[in-house]
Amino acid sequence: MTQPAPAPLDVPADRPRKRVLLAAPRGYCAGVDRAVVAVEKALDHYGAPVYVRKEIVHNRHVVETLAARGAVFVDETDQVPEGARVVFSAHGVSPAVKASAAARNLQTIDATCPLVTKVHKEAVRFAAEDYDILLIGHDGHEEVEGTQGHAPEHIQVVNSPADADHIEVRDPQRVMWISQTTLSVDETMETVRRLRVKFPHLEDPPSDDICYATQNRQVAVKKLAPACDVVITVGSSNSSNSVRLVEVALDAGARSSYRVDKASEIDPAWLDGATTVGVTSGASVPEILVNDVLAFLAQHGFADVEEVRTATEDLMFSLPRELRADLKAAGENPGRPRPEGRRSLAVEPV
Repeated sequence: MTQPAPAPLDVPADRPRKRVLLAAPRGYCAGVDRAVVAVEKALDHYGAPVYVRKEIVHNRHVVETLAARGAVFVDETDQVPEGARVVFSAHGVSPAVKASAAARNLQTIDATCPLVTKVHKEAVRFAAEDYDILLIGHDGHEEVEGTQGHAPEHIQVVNSPADADHIEVRDPQRVMWISQTTLSVDETMETVRRLRVKFPHLEDPPSDDICYATQNRQVAVKKLAPACDVVITVGSSNSSNSVRLVEVALDAGARSSYRVDKASEIDPAWLDGATTVGVTSGASVPEILVNDVLAFLAQHGFADVEEVRTATEDLMFSLPRELRADLKAAGENPGRPRPEGRRSLAVEPV
Protein backbone atom coordinates (compact mmCIF):
# COMPACT_ATOMS: atom_id res chain seq x y z
CA MET A 1 0.00 0.00 0.00
CA THR A 2 2.77 2.42 0.84
CA GLN A 3 3.64 4.56 -2.16
CA PRO A 4 7.23 5.67 -2.79
CA ALA A 5 7.75 9.30 -1.89
CA PRO A 6 7.75 11.36 -5.08
CA ALA A 7 10.74 13.52 -5.81
CA PRO A 8 9.79 17.15 -5.08
CA LEU A 9 9.61 19.63 -7.89
CA ASP A 10 12.42 22.10 -8.24
CA VAL A 11 11.66 25.40 -6.56
CA PRO A 12 13.08 28.31 -8.58
CA ALA A 13 15.60 30.18 -6.45
CA ASP A 14 14.26 33.58 -7.45
CA ARG A 15 10.62 32.44 -7.92
CA PRO A 16 10.38 34.75 -10.96
CA ARG A 17 6.78 34.32 -12.10
CA LYS A 18 3.32 33.49 -10.91
CA ARG A 19 2.32 29.97 -11.86
CA VAL A 20 -0.18 27.22 -11.11
CA LEU A 21 0.90 23.61 -10.60
CA LEU A 22 -2.11 21.48 -11.54
CA ALA A 23 -2.16 18.00 -10.05
CA ALA A 24 -2.87 14.99 -12.23
CA PRO A 25 -4.63 12.71 -11.60
CA ARG A 26 -7.42 14.73 -9.99
CA GLY A 27 -11.21 14.73 -9.93
CA TYR A 28 -13.60 11.92 -10.78
CA CYS A 29 -12.52 8.37 -10.06
CA ALA A 30 -14.08 5.38 -11.82
CA GLY A 31 -16.49 4.62 -8.97
CA VAL A 32 -17.79 8.19 -8.78
CA ASP A 33 -18.11 8.42 -12.56
CA ARG A 34 -20.12 5.17 -12.59
CA ALA A 35 -22.46 6.32 -9.80
CA VAL A 36 -23.17 9.74 -11.29
CA VAL A 37 -23.75 8.33 -14.77
CA ALA A 38 -26.08 5.72 -13.24
CA VAL A 39 -28.34 8.44 -11.81
CA GLU A 40 -28.21 10.42 -15.06
CA LYS A 41 -29.15 7.38 -17.14
CA ALA A 42 -31.86 6.38 -14.66
CA LEU A 43 -33.43 9.83 -15.00
CA ASP A 44 -33.23 9.61 -18.78
CA HIS A 45 -34.70 6.09 -18.93
CA TYR A 46 -37.31 6.02 -16.15
CA GLY A 47 -38.03 9.74 -15.85
CA ALA A 48 -38.20 11.81 -12.68
CA PRO A 49 -38.35 11.31 -9.83
CA VAL A 50 -35.54 8.87 -9.16
CA TYR A 51 -34.81 8.57 -5.45
CA VAL A 52 -31.25 8.36 -4.14
CA ARG A 53 -30.39 7.19 -0.63
CA LYS A 54 -27.88 9.68 0.82
CA GLU A 55 -25.74 11.79 -1.50
CA ILE A 56 -24.80 9.77 -4.56
CA VAL A 57 -21.25 11.10 -4.08
CA HIS A 58 -19.95 13.67 -1.64
CA ASN A 59 -20.01 16.76 -3.80
CA ARG A 60 -22.44 19.62 -3.39
CA HIS A 61 -22.39 20.68 -7.05
CA VAL A 62 -23.11 17.14 -8.29
CA VAL A 63 -25.99 16.67 -5.85
CA GLU A 64 -27.55 20.04 -6.67
CA THR A 65 -27.21 19.42 -10.42
CA LEU A 66 -28.86 15.99 -10.23
CA ALA A 67 -31.59 17.34 -7.93
CA ALA A 68 -32.39 19.98 -10.53
CA ARG A 69 -32.90 17.16 -13.06
CA GLY A 70 -35.31 15.28 -10.82
CA ALA A 71 -33.24 13.18 -8.44
CA VAL A 72 -34.70 13.18 -4.93
CA PHE A 73 -32.15 12.63 -2.17
CA VAL A 74 -33.35 10.97 1.03
CA ASP A 75 -31.66 9.84 4.23
CA GLU A 76 -33.36 6.45 4.54
CA THR A 77 -35.41 4.07 2.46
CA ASP A 78 -38.56 4.67 4.56
CA GLN A 79 -38.69 8.14 2.97
CA VAL A 80 -39.11 6.56 -0.48
CA PRO A 81 -42.69 5.87 -1.62
CA GLU A 82 -43.50 2.17 -1.59
CA GLY A 83 -42.67 0.52 -4.90
CA ALA A 84 -40.60 3.47 -6.17
CA ARG A 85 -37.08 3.30 -7.59
CA VAL A 86 -34.07 4.11 -5.39
CA VAL A 87 -30.36 4.30 -6.12
CA PHE A 88 -27.85 3.30 -3.42
CA SER A 89 -24.92 5.69 -3.31
CA ALA A 90 -21.32 4.98 -4.27
CA HIS A 91 -20.42 4.66 -0.56
CA GLY A 92 -22.34 1.40 -0.18
CA VAL A 93 -25.02 0.18 2.20
CA SER A 94 -25.45 -2.51 4.81
CA PRO A 95 -27.55 -5.65 4.33
CA ALA A 96 -30.10 -4.10 6.70
CA VAL A 97 -30.65 -1.20 4.27
CA LYS A 98 -31.16 -3.63 1.38
CA ALA A 99 -33.63 -5.62 3.50
CA SER A 100 -35.53 -2.43 4.36
CA ALA A 101 -35.77 -1.56 0.68
CA ALA A 102 -37.02 -5.03 -0.18
CA ALA A 103 -39.68 -4.85 2.55
CA ARG A 104 -41.04 -1.69 0.88
CA ASN A 105 -40.92 -3.30 -2.58
CA LEU A 106 -38.49 -0.66 -3.79
CA GLN A 107 -36.83 -1.09 -7.16
CA THR A 108 -33.15 -0.71 -6.36
CA ILE A 109 -30.11 0.29 -8.39
CA ASP A 110 -26.93 -0.46 -6.47
CA ALA A 111 -24.30 2.12 -7.42
CA THR A 112 -21.87 1.03 -4.69
CA CYS A 113 -18.31 1.51 -5.90
CA PRO A 114 -16.90 -1.93 -6.78
CA LEU A 115 -13.82 -1.16 -4.67
CA VAL A 116 -16.08 -0.61 -1.65
CA THR A 117 -17.86 -3.87 -2.48
CA LYS A 118 -14.45 -5.57 -2.32
CA VAL A 119 -14.07 -4.38 1.29
CA HIS A 120 -17.57 -5.64 2.10
CA LYS A 121 -16.60 -9.08 0.80
CA GLU A 122 -13.47 -9.05 2.95
CA ALA A 123 -15.54 -8.22 6.03
CA VAL A 124 -17.98 -11.05 5.33
CA ARG A 125 -15.20 -13.53 4.64
CA PHE A 126 -13.17 -12.82 7.76
CA ALA A 127 -16.21 -12.62 9.99
CA ALA A 128 -17.17 -16.10 8.75
CA GLU A 129 -13.69 -17.23 9.82
CA ASP A 130 -14.36 -15.70 13.26
CA TYR A 131 -11.72 -12.96 13.11
CA ASP A 132 -11.96 -9.74 15.05
CA ILE A 133 -11.90 -7.11 12.28
CA LEU A 134 -10.44 -3.68 12.88
CA LEU A 135 -11.94 -1.23 10.39
CA ILE A 136 -9.71 1.82 10.03
CA GLY A 137 -12.00 4.70 9.14
CA HIS A 138 -14.19 7.46 10.47
CA ASP A 139 -17.23 6.73 12.62
CA GLY A 140 -20.37 8.12 11.02
CA HIS A 141 -19.04 8.07 7.45
CA GLU A 142 -21.54 6.33 5.17
CA GLU A 143 -18.93 3.95 3.80
CA VAL A 144 -17.89 2.87 7.30
CA GLU A 145 -21.52 2.37 8.35
CA GLY A 146 -22.15 0.21 5.28
CA THR A 147 -19.04 -1.91 5.79
CA GLN A 148 -19.64 -2.35 9.52
CA GLY A 149 -23.19 -3.45 8.78
CA HIS A 150 -21.89 -6.51 6.92
CA ALA A 151 -20.35 -7.97 10.09
CA PRO A 152 -21.44 -5.84 13.06
CA GLU A 153 -20.53 -8.40 15.71
CA HIS A 154 -16.97 -8.72 14.45
CA ILE A 155 -16.00 -5.16 13.44
CA GLN A 156 -14.58 -2.36 15.56
CA VAL A 157 -13.86 1.05 14.03
CA VAL A 158 -10.41 2.55 14.59
CA ASN A 159 -10.64 6.29 13.95
CA SER A 160 -7.00 7.31 14.30
CA PRO A 161 -3.54 6.07 15.28
CA ALA A 162 -4.23 7.10 18.87
CA ASP A 163 -7.30 4.84 18.97
CA ALA A 164 -5.09 1.83 18.36
CA ASP A 165 -3.89 1.88 21.96
CA HIS A 166 -7.41 1.34 23.30
CA ILE A 167 -8.59 -1.53 21.12
CA GLU A 168 -9.37 -4.86 22.79
CA VAL A 169 -10.06 -8.13 20.95
CA ARG A 170 -11.17 -11.63 21.89
CA ASP A 171 -8.13 -13.47 20.50
CA PRO A 172 -4.99 -11.45 19.68
CA GLN A 173 -3.90 -14.20 17.29
CA ARG A 174 -7.01 -13.83 15.09
CA VAL A 175 -7.13 -10.15 14.18
CA MET A 176 -7.51 -8.63 10.71
CA TRP A 177 -7.50 -5.00 9.61
CA ILE A 178 -9.41 -3.45 6.70
CA SER A 179 -9.99 0.20 5.87
CA GLN A 180 -12.25 2.85 4.46
CA THR A 181 -11.23 3.43 0.86
CA THR A 182 -10.73 7.22 1.05
CA LEU A 183 -8.21 7.68 3.85
CA SER A 184 -4.76 9.21 4.04
CA VAL A 185 -2.35 6.45 3.09
CA ASP A 186 0.31 7.69 5.53
CA GLU A 187 -2.05 8.00 8.49
CA THR A 188 -3.58 4.61 7.77
CA MET A 189 -0.19 2.93 7.75
CA GLU A 190 0.71 4.68 11.01
CA THR A 191 -2.50 3.29 12.52
CA VAL A 192 -1.58 -0.18 11.24
CA ARG A 193 1.93 0.18 12.69
CA ARG A 194 0.51 1.01 16.13
CA LEU A 195 -2.03 -1.79 15.94
CA ARG A 196 0.73 -4.24 15.06
CA VAL A 197 2.70 -3.20 18.12
CA LYS A 198 -0.27 -4.21 20.24
CA PHE A 199 -1.29 -7.20 18.10
CA PRO A 200 1.86 -8.74 16.54
CA HIS A 201 -0.27 -11.34 14.71
CA LEU A 202 -2.41 -8.68 13.01
CA GLU A 203 -3.18 -9.83 9.46
CA ASP A 204 -3.34 -7.60 6.38
CA PRO A 205 -6.18 -7.56 3.85
CA PRO A 206 -5.47 -9.56 0.67
CA SER A 207 -5.00 -6.32 -1.30
CA ASP A 208 -5.03 -2.57 -0.75
CA ASP A 209 -8.32 -1.22 0.60
CA ILE A 210 -7.48 2.44 0.06
CA CYS A 211 -8.55 2.93 -3.53
CA TYR A 212 -6.14 3.56 -6.38
CA ALA A 213 -7.64 7.01 -7.04
CA THR A 214 -7.23 8.17 -3.45
CA GLN A 215 -3.61 7.06 -3.47
CA ASN A 216 -2.89 8.62 -6.86
CA ARG A 217 -4.31 11.99 -5.87
CA GLN A 218 -2.27 12.02 -2.68
CA VAL A 219 0.95 11.13 -4.55
CA ALA A 220 0.36 13.95 -7.04
CA VAL A 221 -0.14 16.46 -4.24
CA LYS A 222 3.00 15.26 -2.49
CA LYS A 223 4.90 15.91 -5.70
CA LEU A 224 3.81 19.54 -6.13
CA ALA A 225 3.27 20.69 -2.53
CA PRO A 226 6.92 21.48 -1.61
CA ALA A 227 7.06 24.02 -4.44
CA CYS A 228 3.79 25.73 -3.49
CA ASP A 229 3.02 28.79 -1.41
CA VAL A 230 -0.64 27.77 -1.46
CA VAL A 231 -2.43 24.54 -2.37
CA ILE A 232 -6.15 24.74 -3.15
CA THR A 233 -8.17 21.52 -3.08
CA VAL A 234 -11.55 21.58 -4.76
CA GLY A 235 -13.98 19.35 -2.90
CA SER A 236 -16.84 19.34 -0.41
CA SER A 237 -16.41 19.33 3.36
CA ASN A 238 -18.03 15.88 3.70
CA SER A 239 -15.68 14.37 1.12
CA SER A 240 -13.16 12.39 3.13
CA ASN A 241 -10.60 12.12 0.35
CA SER A 242 -10.80 15.87 -0.39
CA VAL A 243 -10.22 16.77 3.26
CA ARG A 244 -7.27 14.38 3.34
CA LEU A 245 -5.69 16.17 0.34
CA VAL A 246 -5.61 19.41 2.33
CA GLU A 247 -3.72 17.63 5.11
CA VAL A 248 -1.40 15.79 2.72
CA ALA A 249 -0.39 19.07 1.08
CA LEU A 250 0.61 20.59 4.41
CA ASP A 251 2.46 17.48 5.52
CA ALA A 252 4.34 17.44 2.20
CA GLY A 253 5.60 21.00 2.59
CA ALA A 254 3.00 23.42 1.23
CA ARG A 255 3.14 26.71 3.09
CA SER A 256 -0.66 26.87 3.29
CA SER A 257 -3.51 24.62 2.17
CA TYR A 258 -7.24 25.26 1.72
CA ARG A 259 -10.36 23.44 0.56
CA VAL A 260 -13.16 25.09 -1.43
CA ASP A 261 -16.36 23.81 -2.99
CA LYS A 262 -16.09 26.33 -5.81
CA ALA A 263 -14.01 29.25 -7.05
CA SER A 264 -16.12 31.91 -5.36
CA GLU A 265 -15.01 30.56 -1.95
CA ILE A 266 -11.36 31.43 -2.59
CA ASP A 267 -10.17 34.35 -0.46
CA PRO A 268 -7.91 36.53 -2.63
CA ALA A 269 -5.87 37.22 0.54
CA TRP A 270 -4.64 33.62 0.34
CA LEU A 271 -2.70 34.64 -2.77
CA ASP A 272 -0.93 37.64 -1.22
CA GLY A 273 2.81 37.23 -1.73
CA ALA A 274 2.37 33.87 -3.46
CA THR A 275 4.09 32.98 -6.70
CA THR A 276 3.20 29.28 -6.95
CA VAL A 277 -0.29 27.91 -6.32
CA GLY A 278 -1.07 24.20 -6.42
CA VAL A 279 -4.51 23.02 -7.49
CA THR A 280 -6.08 19.59 -7.11
CA SER A 281 -9.53 18.12 -6.61
CA GLY A 282 -11.08 15.23 -4.76
CA ALA A 283 -12.33 12.06 -6.41
CA SER A 284 -15.97 13.23 -6.49
CA VAL A 285 -15.30 16.61 -8.14
CA PRO A 286 -16.30 17.36 -11.76
CA GLU A 287 -13.64 19.08 -13.85
CA ILE A 288 -15.85 22.12 -14.47
CA LEU A 289 -15.24 23.22 -10.88
CA VAL A 290 -11.47 22.97 -11.34
CA ASN A 291 -11.71 25.01 -14.53
CA ASP A 292 -13.56 27.72 -12.61
CA VAL A 293 -10.76 27.82 -10.04
CA LEU A 294 -8.13 28.12 -12.79
CA ALA A 295 -10.12 30.98 -14.35
CA PHE A 296 -10.25 32.74 -10.97
CA LEU A 297 -6.51 32.33 -10.50
CA ALA A 298 -5.84 33.62 -14.02
CA GLN A 299 -7.79 36.76 -13.16
CA HIS A 300 -5.41 37.25 -10.24
CA GLY A 301 -2.27 36.89 -12.33
CA PHE A 302 -1.79 33.11 -12.18
CA ALA A 303 -2.36 32.31 -15.84
CA ASP A 304 0.71 30.10 -16.32
CA VAL A 305 -0.54 26.53 -15.68
CA GLU A 306 1.80 23.53 -15.54
CA GLU A 307 0.33 20.07 -15.11
CA VAL A 308 2.17 17.81 -12.66
CA ARG A 309 1.30 14.22 -13.60
CA THR A 310 2.33 11.26 -11.47
CA ALA A 311 0.00 8.60 -12.92
CA THR A 312 -2.44 7.97 -15.75
CA GLU A 313 -5.79 6.37 -14.91
CA ASP A 314 -7.72 4.35 -17.48
CA LEU A 315 -10.01 2.30 -15.24
CA MET A 316 -13.73 2.30 -15.98
CA PHE A 317 -16.54 0.33 -14.31
CA SER A 318 -19.67 -0.90 -16.04
CA LEU A 319 -23.04 0.47 -14.95
CA PRO A 320 -24.99 -1.26 -12.15
CA ARG A 321 -26.41 -4.52 -13.45
CA GLU A 322 -30.03 -3.65 -12.64
CA LEU A 323 -29.83 -0.54 -14.80
CA ARG A 324 -27.97 -2.31 -17.60
CA ALA A 325 -30.63 -5.02 -17.74
CA ASP A 326 -33.46 -2.50 -18.04
CA LEU A 327 -31.64 -0.48 -20.71
CA LYS A 328 -30.91 -3.62 -22.72
CA ALA A 329 -34.50 -4.85 -22.44
CA ALA A 330 -35.71 -1.51 -23.79
CA GLY A 331 -33.36 -1.76 -26.75
CA GLU A 332 -31.11 1.00 -25.43
CA ASN A 333 -27.35 0.80 -25.35
CA PRO A 334 -26.31 -0.26 -21.82
CA GLY A 335 -22.73 0.74 -22.51
CA ARG A 336 -21.13 4.07 -21.81
CA PRO A 337 -19.18 6.49 -23.96
CA ARG A 338 -15.53 6.06 -23.15
CA PRO A 339 -12.94 8.82 -23.39
CA GLU A 340 -10.03 8.06 -25.69
CA GLY A 341 -7.57 5.64 -24.13
CA ARG A 342 -9.80 4.32 -21.34
CA ARG A 343 -10.64 0.66 -21.07
CA SER A 344 -13.86 -0.89 -19.80
CA LEU A 345 -13.69 -3.13 -16.76
CA ALA A 346 -16.87 -4.88 -15.67
CA VAL A 347 -16.86 -5.40 -11.92
CA GLU A 348 -20.20 -6.39 -10.45
CA PRO A 349 -21.47 -5.49 -6.97
CA VAL A 350 -22.63 -8.35 -4.78
